[in-house]
Amino acid sequence: MSVAQTSVAPPVISDVTFAELLTDPYPTFKRARDMAAVVRIEAANILVATRYEDIMAMERDPELFSSENPQSLVNKVMGHTMMRKDGEAHARERKALEPALRPGAVKSCWGPKLEIIFDEIVSDFEKDGEADLFNALAAPMAGRALAEVLGFFGVDWQTMALWSQSLIDGAGNYSGDPEIARKAAEAAKGVEDAINRALPHHRQNPNTSVLSSMLHAEDPHTIEQIYANIKVAVGGGLNEPRDSILTMVLGLLENLDQLERIKSDPNLWPTAFEESVRWISPIGMYPRRVTRDVVFSGVQLRAGDQVGLCVGAANRDDSRFADPDRFDVFREKKSHLAFGAGAHFCAGTWVARHMVGRLVVPRLFERLKNLRLKDTEAPRIQGWVFRGPVNLSVIWDA
Repeated sequence: MSVAQTSVAPPVISDVTFAELLTDPYPTFKRARDMAAVVRIEAANILVATRYEDIMAMERDPELFSSENPQSLVNKVMGHTMMRKDGEAHARERKALEPALRPGAVKSCWGPKLEIIFDEIVSDFEKDGEADLFNALAAPMAGRALAEVLGFFGVDWQTMALWSQSLIDGAGNYSGDPEIARKAAEAAKGVEDAINRALPHHRQNPNTSVLSSMLHAEDPHTIEQIYANIKVAVGGGLNEPRDSILTMVLGLLENLDQLERIKSDPNLWPTAFEESVRWISPIGMYPRRVTRDVVFSGVQLRAGDQVGLCVGAANRDDSRFADPDRFDVFREKKSHLAFGAGAHFCAGTWVARHMVGRLVVPRLFERLKNLRLKDTEAPRIQGWVFRGPVNLSVIWDA
């Protein structure tokens, strides 16, 4: 970030429709990066930062670009989650759940359980010779894994998926649509009921689940904190692994030369995962609130402004990544922002890396021989705040 002597108001992109953003946001992102550090996208009624270095600068200065926002719809829908806290308040709540999500817990506890889930799911369809991997694999895998890691009992993946989408929609319901609000409230109540059913077991039987970690931490969560932080985990913790499974499979099936090189060197599977979430970031934007008037890289921002840190755009910043729109597992290794940065770096990162990059996608190519795209049903990718394939029809030699 550089503070300029003169400043301009954030420039506006006004000739892009919301539908165009959902279909393909990347041309708009490039325009925004070329225009200024912060740009207003009129169709979404939001200021966005789209450059890698600018987003890193914002994440390094939480006093100026704060996660705290009393008016946030996330707070209204989910409660006062740690995602909308900074400093010590955020650190205390994050520390309470981290034991369940550390690499050691992922390897020793969740890895074997996720293998069982994967085998059960694939066994249901591998003899068919074709499937849409969205509903056959990615959604049930992500939903069942999340319920397991959180410590829920008796909640199927379809319910997890419904709750997740309803909470996400509610947190983005800026138009005040009453039906969206109703579904979000219903999902929030469902999550609270699932928590209430599970808590007695976790109180009496300490274990590696997130709920147990929250209860038995040195500074344990209150029930309100448990409700809020489990809701935010349900809202964001399902679509990220679901969409990255599909994105990774798609990227490899569209680049068979890269796939063959990876198959010959299995140590490359985790690298392919990192390239997948850089190429299409499942969670592409999150907000920060400007706490005082400031000139940021030549753009005048006002106290109270909401700026979307658009990591999906930063991960295709051509000043950092060569030929950024191309899926290339073998590109020069550089860190990306798909899991955020700073204190709010995604707590579920290690679970996602193991589940998608070390288990689901490598085993899928091992189990389904000659896996390939079904020519008659082209994959469709949708979204800009949350983005991923909404279908992925494949065939294989059954």
